Amino acid sequence: MPSYSSPEFSIMGKIFLKLLLLSLVLQIASSTRTSSSINNIDWWCNQTPHPESCKYYISTQTNNSDEIKQKSWFREILVQSALKQVLIMQSEAQEIEQSMMSKRHKALHNDCLELYENTIFHLNRTIECMHGKRSCSPFDAQTWLSTAHTNIQTCPTAAAELNAVDFKVSKLSNNVTEMISSSLAINAGFMKKSENNHHKANGRKKKFPRWISSHDRKLLKSRSSKKKTDLVVAKDGSGHFSNIQDAINEAAKRESMTRFVIYVRKGTYEENIKVDVKNENIMLVGDGKKKTIITGCRSFKGGYSIYYSPTVAVDGSNFIARDIGIENTAGPTMHQAVALRSSSDMSVFYRCSIAGYQDTLYALAQRQFYSDCYIYGTVDFIFGDATAMFDHCHIYARQPLPGQGNIITAQGRNNIHKNSGISILNSRIKAAPELKPDVDKVITFLGRPWKKYARVAIMHTFLDTLVNPKGWSPWNSSDFALDTLYFGEYKNYGPGSSICDRVEWPTFHAMTSSSEAFQFTIHGFFSDPIFLPSTDV
Repeated sequence: MPSYSSPEFSIMGKIFLKLLLLSLVLQIASSTRTSSSINNIDWWCNQTPHPESCKYYISTQTNNSDEIKQKSWFREILVQSALKQVLIMQSEAQEIEQSMMSKRHKALHNDCLELYENTIFHLNRTIECMHGKRSCSPFDAQTWLSTAHTNIQTCPTAAAELNAVDFKVSKLSNNVTEMISSSLAINAGFMKKSENNHHKANGRKKKFPRWISSHDRKLLKSRSSKKKTDLVVAKDGSGHFSNIQDAINEAAKRESMTRFVIYVRKGTYEENIKVDVKNENIMLVGDGKKKTIITGCRSFKGGYSIYYSPTVAVDGSNFIARDIGIENTAGPTMHQAVALRSSSDMSVFYRCSIAGYQDTLYALAQRQFYSDCYIYGTVDFIFGDATAMFDHCHIYARQPLPGQGNIITAQGRNNIHKNSGISILNSRIKAAPELKPDVDKVITFLGRPWKKYARVAIMHTFLDTLVNPKGWSPWNSSDFALDTLYFGEYKNYGPGSSICDRVEWPTFHAMTSSSEAFQFTIHGFFSDPIFLPSTDV
């Protein structure tokens, strides 16, 4: 053994001291990197509307040594963090045993499972968009994030509607909502504002959104589209199937999700049909809105959630319906009873009839275009949080329950960064034949705010005498959202179009500028502003 003063010990001691010093330096560097990463995450998250949830989930999503150097990277991490939590919510919900649940709780549980699945689908689509794996714009991503945000909130909303106080909604629901809200805020920064101020909103010609391919335009307009079908549905057994859902299920089995046309021959089909989120590019063609009719009678009072009550429910993107009648016959005494619920992105309803009473048309989410359609209802009969446009449509208020009034729209935009809203263009708002004798006794409003940032515009539309001079109604006589909503009118005409006695809210807009109105036209409403043309519309 060497002595303390020996040369051998001196050499070993120096080596030991160097190793000790190196270890201390590495610890300090590691601590510095961790501190730097934390400060880096804090800096990014402080730019979101929900910094605390952002900091918590982002710190678990990234390595301590990672620094977020680009806004695009931060945006992607936000969406990935939200997706991770939704997957946990889905897993937890799938483990819950349904056998001991009441019928109502089972229905709610299944609603939530479906909404979680759809949310996962749209968040994955958003991440693919950000990775450049699909052709899309920030506006597309904003649409899909808006849909995910709406879906997550629809589950607890459905439970509250049914007064299911003991129904357990995932504890992660609020946190996921906040993460998606933060994603919306950050992604909004990628949507550049158009610098061209020459847009006009004075066109009244029938047009279609740009997402509709030339092939689909031909299918919409062609008289021979019934001959170019993949399947035929006929009640008399002369087609491939005698009910519509079987044909839709058959279409879901195809390997390539290209346009698939189902011709539904004339007849009344008593069924509730559903097009799943992965069953894309379905087209239903009927013999006319009064000849091919899909009918159901589910209702809130009958024990169904509003989400589950529709006669027709569509989630798969690029859905088209032409010359079809859709109705919910539950009647006004059964309260909310949806005829159509759509979350189909870039969908088209052409020459269709959608009839019910309260909550007729649930435009839940994503981009939807209704052209030359007839829509009937009483209370909030066009509602939801979609980016929904009604062009050259006929909107009829019906006879409500005694003591009730009619409200045409109830828009559900609950986040200022969502690109959702309702735009009614070149249409006609009138009393249905059953209401005409009592039109002076029933108050009818153009809309009321369902959610805080409700957004509705009515332009170039005929407003008949049924429209109350105030035009718009508060939510249940409260001042809810009166300082945050956007209700606008532009160049309407008819006896109910005068804005002289309209509500005096600061958020009501009697638009006089075509550039302001442009945002609610076909090109302005559905497009990323960076891609807008500088032509009249």
